[in-house]
Amino acid sequence: MKKLYTYVLKQWPFYLFALACMFIAIGLDMLYPQVTKIIINEVLVSGDMDRLAGLLGIILLCGVGRCVCGYFKEITFDRTGSTIGTEMRKDLFGHIQGLSLDFFDKNNTGELMARVKDDIDRIWGVVGYVGMLVIEVVVHVSSVLYCMFNLNWRLTFLPLVCMIACGVMAVIMERKLDKVYEDISEENAMLTTIAEENLSGVRTVKAFARENFEIKKFLDHNNRYYELNMKQSKVWVKYFPFFQFISAMLPVATTILGGFEVLNGKMDIGSLFAYVEYSRNCTWPMQMVGWLTNDVSSAIASKKKLDKIVKETAHLTEPANPVILDEIRGEVAFENVSFSMDDKEILKDISFVVPEGKTLGIMGATGSGKSTIINLLQRFYDPSEGAVALDGVDVKELSFKQVRGSNAVVLQDVFLFSDTIAENIKMGQKDTMTQEEIEAAAAFAQASDFIEEMEEKYETVIGERGVGLSGGQKQRISIARAVAKHAPILVMDDATSALDMETEREIQKELEQLNDTTKIIIAHRISAVRHADEIIYLKDGQIAERGTHEQLLEKKGLYYETYKVQYGDISSAIAV
Repeated sequence: MKKLYTYVLKQWPFYLFALACMFIAIGLDMLYPQVTKIIINEVLVSGDMDRLAGLLGIILLCGVGRCVCGYFKEITFDRTGSTIGTEMRKDLFGHIQGLSLDFFDKNNTGELMARVKDDIDRIWGVVGYVGMLVIEVVVHVSSVLYCMFNLNWRLTFLPLVCMIACGVMAVIMERKLDKVYEDISEENAMLTTIAEENLSGVRTVKAFARENFEIKKFLDHNNRYYELNMKQSKVWVKYFPFFQFISAMLPVATTILGGFEVLNGKMDIGSLFAYVEYSRNCTWPMQMVGWLTNDVSSAIASKKKLDKIVKETAHLTEPANPVILDEIRGEVAFENVSFSMDDKEILKDISFVVPEGKTLGIMGATGSGKSTIINLLQRFYDPSEGAVALDGVDVKELSFKQVRGSNAVVLQDVFLFSDTIAENIKMGQKDTMTQEEIEAAAAFAQASDFIEEMEEKYETVIGERGVGLSGGQKQRISIARAVAKHAPILVMDDATSALDMETEREIQKELEQLNDTTKIIIAHRISAVRHADEIIYLKDGQIAERGTHEQLLEKKGLYYETYKVQYGDISSAIAV
């Protein structure tokens, strides 16, 4: 993501045009009181009525010109602000997508959503409509003071003092609001996180009857958000009445003081009317100062939050000149791989080779490091020691696209997008996959029957996380999605845990037919790995046992004990 000024400079022709319209509009505002002065002094007082029609025509042209320039000024600033906001949001989202997985381990979804949406919106306002008003207030006030000074320099000290007082109060208010807006931004992110987590996990909440607890937790943060906004409001209402009072009293004061100037012969009546008109032009900038300070302070706080994300860099980087394999066969090798995170050792000295087209089964207790092996294979993390190789090449020497494109992964925690079943299945090859391939993948995953029973079949729209489908149905669609990718390596991380034994057996038969695909199957069920060419059993991040199904049973170790727990009768171990 680029610096803010880079986005602004890119739009300089539009800003230039909008500023030109602004200057013309302000110039016409400054001209109107001068025409009024001439009408009063030379038409009404001197009785030269012949000039009235022409002067009224000038006032009309000023009004029309002001409207036209004001229209183009505002629509151009809005268009420019929208463009910058859109580009910033796109670049921020792209930057976040490019960060390593450990960044997402440390940052919750709700906070990132708040940054991408709310914080960008605040900056969007400052580079668009709000920024336009800030410039307009400065130019307008400067022009008004200049014109007032030319009419009567003695009277101009009063509006000048008022302007300085408003500026000082605006600075004080901005400093008080700065910390408040940082806290509001943080609490907004927390509130978004809680709402997102509870809506995503609504089934879990209801299953444990935690509605009241979750509501209380949400209300606690909602009240905190309310308190911070009230704190902001208290600062606002403390200073805003001063702006209103000054803006209301300034025209009255200038009329009275100007009246004395007229009575003393130091000012004519037309100049007084023009001066009062200029003083009224001072009032709206004074009223805007507080509101603009409010918005600018909010945008500054948001910019600080975004800067923290922008400073984050991916811990994993692609090589400058990656090795490009013409074809990935699918051989996977772990060579003395160890991996630690946050000073905790997760894997230690893991070595194995899975030849092209062969199957590796991985078993072990929860937390033994099974899924970490998959994360290292896809290069979501790099090993602390050792190397992970694909077709004999260290994955660090390959591009992310080739490494991750060579894997099709089925995870236990299935995520389905809010889209049709067909779109979810062809995620790996959205632009090229045919309907026949989609249906073939669904048949492989034993999903055809329940899909065909749906009214819209493959065009049935399913919700986020597959709302409306059972756990087994979601897993089968996830398996179909992986198979349809036709990747040389198929990874199944406890992918059949929600399936009945018969469906699992049918999928196992289909997997055995994938002779050209390297398969890595992580499972707790022995039925999922028993036909693998090699099985490794992990304990405390190390390979405790390895071998075929029959060899591991003969060792009568951890695998043997797991079999007895799942099946009881050891006599049938080799029968299936």
